[in-house]
Amino acid sequence: MSVRPAGVEARGWAFRHASRLAWAVDGLELSIAPGERVLLLGPSGAGKSTLIQALAGVLGDSADEGESRGSLLIDGMLPAAVRGRAGLVLQDPDSQVILARVGDDVAFGCENLGVDRDEIWRRVAWALDAVGLHVALDHPTSQLSGGQKQRLALAGVLAMHPGLLLLDEPTANLDPAGVAEVQDAVGRVLERTGATLVVIEHRVDTWASVVDRVVVLEPNGGVSADGSVERVLGDASTAERLRDAGVWVPGWRPEPPGRRTHPGTGAGAGASSASGGAIGAAPPAGAGAGAGVLLSATGLSVGRPGQHPVQTDLAFELRDRELLAIEGPNGAGKSTLALTLAGLLAPQSGSVVASDLLRGDNRVDASPHRWRSRELLTRIGMVFQDPEHQILKPTVREDLLVGPRAAAGGRSRRVLPSDILDRVDEVLERLRLAHLAEANPYTLSGGEKRRLSVATALVTEPRVLVLDEPTFGQDARTWRELVALLAELRDDGTSIVAVSHDADFVRVLADRRLELQAATEADRSDERFGGVIA
Repeated sequence: MSVRPAGVEARGWAFRHASRLAWAVDGLELSIAPGERVLLLGPSGAGKSTLIQALAGVLGDSADEGESRGSLLIDGMLPAAVRGRAGLVLQDPDSQVILARVGDDVAFGCENLGVDRDEIWRRVAWALDAVGLHVALDHPTSQLSGGQKQRLALAGVLAMHPGLLLLDEPTANLDPAGVAEVQDAVGRVLERTGATLVVIEHRVDTWASVVDRVVVLEPNGGVSADGSVERVLGDASTAERLRDAGVWVPGWRPEPPGRRTHPGTGAGAGASSASGGAIGAAPPAGAGAGAGVLLSATGLSVGRPGQHPVQTDLAFELRDRELLAIEGPNGAGKSTLALTLAGLLAPQSGSVVASDLLRGDNRVDASPHRWRSRELLTRIGMVFQDPEHQILKPTVREDLLVGPRAAAGGRSRRVLPSDILDRVDEVLERLRLAHLAEANPYTLSGGEKRRLSVATALVTEPRVLVLDEPTFGQDARTWRELVALLAELRDDGTSIVAVSHDADFVRVLADRRLELQAATEADRSDERFGGVIA
């Protein structure tokens, strides 16, 4: 089934979010012909997400949203006036699931457009087939993997027959298999429909074979490069300039940051056994024989309250001054394990025990899930997968003061020690957020929100830091800075647990890896199932 591809025209277009002084996009001049496939690149904060949200018609001129100038048109009309001509797929697969059954979820957009009932179900079947999601219409959406959920979101958009398909880092939270699933699905959809495509992605390799044009946005407005993939990236000087600006140019691989050694932290004894839950990787300085252990998991089963465990019989340790990477496919329980290690979920069975080295006070219970929030603050910090789950205040600076204020007994900013205020300023600078200190956190880009969520954990200086997908949404420059900061923290005494699908992050920073395997439904109903540690 083909659709009528849409054209896009921006003439001096600019948009400023409410409460912000700077324009997210300014003076944009851009034409996209019907049927073109465009990869939209640019550093974090260059306004890529703002542009495609405006094209999707979800941004408008209002006191709550912001203001625009110039013109941004789809087929010569304002995006809000051509409802259904553009379809948007976001980063987080879970945030786009609306209804409990697959068929109903795909039909939702068509129902809102007033499509005839019989036509809706023809479209639903066609869209599911187009994205390769071959499950029953009454299949529970809660039982889909991350890659399947992203294909479900894509099917829901396709069923509306948009002429403009907008993808905002649709593979950012997916494992390699999920990335391939979504990329293949998009390729099939474009061949079948001929729709216009605009996709945002920091890593060019993911979409280079799908698109026919690359557009690079400048952080201060305008376009810095525009042309075919070969022309934009084939020129050495242009490729180097793009790499310096934060674009993941094909073929570039980051190098591991240098490791600082500390007196009294000798070489390690190699990788632990399977029961220890790690493979490969040289042990960190200070993580070898006799090194301090901060957290120990024994016979650990993890799962959400009232549900079957997603992993069982885990046994491993988190050592002093190491970064332990947790890997595995979507649905393997990585985030659930991270929440359990952070003391935010109780183990379903078995135990997570904090050593005296981490507790620092025998009056504190050995089980982190029994700690009060103030006891957790300076011992274990957590960075959630969804950055918006950690936004609590109306400005970036106030958001960063929540943790230190709680640790200081709820004191106001006026009576917080100067070293805490200095620490907040330092973290703002290190994570390139100082210019956004008074901005509303919800108006930040996806990459900026991620750095803010990391910053909220760093300012309380916890001994253990648990990170869930810390590098998603980052351009190459902010990725390097974040990795360097985490390396410094580890070398200075912070132990880190990082859930990640980012192979480069794991390669350059992990001291040990804990690899989980996804359980089948039969496994989850079997109490003897144990998560497989490679």
